Amino acid sequence: MAGEDCVRKRQSGSTATCKTPENEETQRRPESERSFQNSSNGRVDVDHAITRKMQLIAEAEQLKPAFMKEVDSHFTEFVNSLAAKSVFLDSSSASPFPASCSEKELHKAKTLRAPPEHGKIFTARRSLLDELFEVSHIRTIYHMFIALLIVFILSTLLVDFIDEGRLVLGFDLLVFVFGKFPVVFCTWLCMFCATVTVPYKLFVWWAQGYCSSSHRVLRSLFYGTLFTLFQTAGLGFGPTYIAVSYALPPASRFIVILEQVRLVMKAHSFIRENVPRVLSSVKDKSSTVPIPKISQYLYFLFAPTLIYRDNYPRNPVIRWGYVATKFAQVLGSLFYAYYIFVRLCIPQFRNSSQETFNLRGLVLCIFNSILPGVLILFLVFFAFLHCWLNAFAEMLRFADRMFYKDWWNSTSYANYYRTWNVVVHDWLYYYAYRDFLWFFGKKFKAAAMLSVFTVSAAVHEYVLSICFGYFYPVLFCLFMCFGMVFNFILNDRRKGPIWNVIMWTSLFLGQGVIICLYSQEWYARQYCPMENPTFLDYLKPRSWSCHMKM
Repeated sequence: MAGEDCVRKRQSGSTATCKTPENEETQRRPESERSFQNSSNGRVDVDHAITRKMQLIAEAEQLKPAFMKEVDSHFTEFVNSLAAKSVFLDSSSASPFPASCSEKELHKAKTLRAPPEHGKIFTARRSLLDELFEVSHIRTIYHMFIALLIVFILSTLLVDFIDEGRLVLGFDLLVFVFGKFPVVFCTWLCMFCATVTVPYKLFVWWAQGYCSSSHRVLRSLFYGTLFTLFQTAGLGFGPTYIAVSYALPPASRFIVILEQVRLVMKAHSFIRENVPRVLSSVKDKSSTVPIPKISQYLYFLFAPTLIYRDNYPRNPVIRWGYVATKFAQVLGSLFYAYYIFVRLCIPQFRNSSQETFNLRGLVLCIFNSILPGVLILFLVFFAFLHCWLNAFAEMLRFADRMFYKDWWNSTSYANYYRTWNVVVHDWLYYYAYRDFLWFFGKKFKAAAMLSVFTVSAAVHEYVLSICFGYFYPVLFCLFMCFGMVFNFILNDRRKGPIWNVIMWTSLFLGQGVIICLYSQEWYARQYCPMENPTFLDYLKPRSWSCHMKM
């Protein structure tokens, strides 16, 4: 045994070192630990232990960024590889995915979207904010916004108490902007019922007789013309006429016009996705015509997506507590916006509208409007893209909750446009951008992008013009001028954090310009009404001439 060997060597006077397992372990220990052992003499050296612990913590903190970066890179590579294999599986139904796919093929698949015959692929996933709110640090930011709302409420109550001598709990602004609700509900009901019946019936009649028809082109032109008339006259002109003729207030107009745009996009998606299926079945001489059920179409009209599918990934249960929480957050965001307008917007623009127009006043107005503009931007994102869509997704057990991505981390406007509103971006990509390239060829990518920008800018300006009751193309100019320029300058090659700062700075300034100019025009039309306005009077900005007169 080792101990006996040591005794013999000691007895024989050998000068060799006795290497027992215990001694070898002692030799392998770091010098600091051995010195700690030697200096302690059986007692715990507290100061040395604390120093050693702090050293270990410092080393761990130094290793943490590299470790997290390594884990993130491996995880990203794994997810991209998995997505690439999924693309190959979907695009090659005849031949299975090869066991050994080359790196070149995998890299090519990573840069591709879903194959054209499949379009967008839906999968079960949570919304990003739901995942982030599980982190206490991110949840604290949410709590800070709640605290800011409480401050707004207290400020309003205290000011009203000082001015009136009592607490004023009236919400006259909310009552005004959401006025004439029965007209809004009846208009929406007519729009929805028409969208349920007309596009579906037109498609069914066309599909059932297309195979046996001897004049397929004429039949397609006839039903296509009827569908286009329904989209432009029925869903296009009708709701707009009601909103204008009944003089609906701004928020009520927003409900009608946004629902009008949503139903037009959904009806287009339903026809666009199902017509190629019928044409393929006729080409393949299939005995059955693929006509969706009315229940599938009805589910699509309520589902929080603008891309039609016969079936979507579904969750097993409905969490009604989650639904109630999301609707409560929508209501809270509504009151948040109310207090922002009451405390930050109305006092400023009510007074500035009575001052002479000058460059200094315009610059101050823009910079004073940045804070309320950014808060309104956050509230629109949180209330609609997160809470409202997630509430309906939960009630319908709709499992794909990627309504947005991490747009706040964007270092380019190209990425910001893709991630801010994924629902609308998918529709524009598949039915505007990609169809444009299919029709004109892949050489015209710049023209396709310009057409998508034009359509998006025109629709946004149309919504604001109808809802505010005047034409003032501020948003259209920002889209077409600065938006297009930044899209090419701040492109996807910009990766550094400085570009994220530039993106946020320009976004702040843009929100200030929008809030300032549209609010000035609103109050100018209140203070400087025209008795018999002509059509051109609705197109000319009233804020310029109104300020000059005053």
